[in-house]
Amino acid sequence: MYPDLSYIFHDLLGTARDNWLSIFKTFGMFLVFAILTAAYFLHKEMKRKSNQGLFQPVKVKTKVNGPATTWDLVSNAIFGFILGFKGFYAITHFDELQRNAADLLLSAKGNWLMGIIGAALFAGLKYWGSRPQEGKKPQVKNVELYPQDRLGDITIIAAISGVVGAKIFALIEDLPRFFADPVGIFFSGSGLAIYGGLIGGFIGVAWYARSKKIPLVPLMDAVAPALIIAYGVGRLGCQFSGDGDWGVVAASIPDGWFLPDWLWSQTYPHNVINEGIAIEGCVDKYCKVLPEGVYPTPLWEALGAFAIGGFLWGIRKRVAAPGVLFFIYVLLNGIERFFIEKIRINDQYNVLGIELTQAQIIAICLIVIGIAGIVFFNQRYKRGSVSSE
Repeated sequence: MYPDLSYIFHDLLGTARDNWLSIFKTFGMFLVFAILTAAYFLHKEMKRKSNQGLFQPVKVKTKVNGPATTWDLVSNAIFGFILGFKGFYAITHFDELQRNAADLLLSAKGNWLMGIIGAALFAGLKYWGSRPQEGKKPQVKNVELYPQDRLGDITIIAAISGVVGAKIFALIEDLPRFFADPVGIFFSGSGLAIYGGLIGGFIGVAWYARSKKIPLVPLMDAVAPALIIAYGVGRLGCQFSGDGDWGVVAASIPDGWFLPDWLWSQTYPHNVINEGIAIEGCVDKYCKVLPEGVYPTPLWEALGAFAIGGFLWGIRKRVAAPGVLFFIYVLLNGIERFFIEKIRINDQYNVLGIELTQAQIIAICLIVIGIAGIVFFNQRYKRGSVSSE
């Protein structure tokens, strides 16, 4: 496994493990890849829907050759402060950053002086760079913006609200630990629940779409293939880092199995959570391996997500009823997660006499919502009462 970039380069180039490259965590890198992947597919689909007339441009007033607004200065000052406050501290406490970059970056630790200098520098540069050019008067122009032109804002909002949602759902799974240290646990870099991320991201994007008068139903259909494909990319991050999302101990490889053995069972050596027994002769930071092979469920989920994403991408032009494609995604996502949970290690809850994990409970809800949504939007389409809101 590859808990961070130093382990990847060790296998590729033979460089030392746990060097300065260790600040780049594998799961974090795949999370970035997932966001970029989602943005790519979402942009293509939003552009296609704009060409169909489902998205209309909105006129927005913009200043040309005008001074920076108060918000411009404040936002640049905030960015400069964070960069100076955290960046300088991280550089001067590199060992701490190397041990756990997420915990350091999400903590309250920082250098106040460099934060203030950074705020002043970035605000000053923005003010200086936006001064009106000599001989030219400030003008206000109307610019037409399509929803895909706001993709950067949508991506940022989805990422932030998704992380917050993932954190909240993870905390719900372990409330006693959270109540013991609310601030420390919430601002730690560990503990993220994928369904919390999806729900939080949906709420954030829906709010933004409504505020910018972007039709929500076509946006939901556009985002469906992007979401599940990005989910698969994120699951690859779980697989390659060995973050503990693996399955139960695997049964013996069945007769007739023609695929590589690692597709059936893995021991996750050098996993990022240091779970298992010591690897003989290993002196690195991550020196554990599972004593028995387990089902590589993150890999199976990634393959399943890519299959669902390919299916949705293939039928997206054939599904006439607005909203249906999104709820097909919801249904398939719920089915996939419900069954994969049967062979994963997770806390279970007694629901009406049935032992279910938190993810299975949510998956059942998604299956019901998916079926209901497909029926509702199909019927509404047949009645001709299609709404874009």
